[in-house]
Amino acid sequence: MAENVKEITDANFETEAIQSELPVLIDFWAPWCGPCRMVAPVVAELSEEYAGKMNFFKMNTDENQQVPTKFGIRSIPALLIFKGGELKGQIVGYRPKNDLKKRIDEALLA
Repeated sequence: MAENVKEITDANFETEAIQSELPVLIDFWAPWCGPCRMVAPVVAELSEEYAGKMNFFKMNTDENQQVPTKFGIRSIPALLIFKGGELKGQIVGYRPKNDLKKRIDEALLA
């Protein structure tokens, strides 16, 4: 896992994601999920490219169930983008890097 992608939990979700001054992308994943393992390096690359502009987190849905339930996460990987404490974008399933960049840029402008 890249240094720029930090673990987030149900316990620190509010302070790390909702109260963040920077926009936030959260990668909801589980260790047994193949597509989650495929998207992880792409998220790590994006975290390097958007360093200083956006915070990146991963949340293990096996260990944290409150936040995924709150946001209706039923399929993983699911990437949620928050800006100013509001949900601005959701991407479900594996997507190529250029698709993710486009969705991140759209959410940042929203």
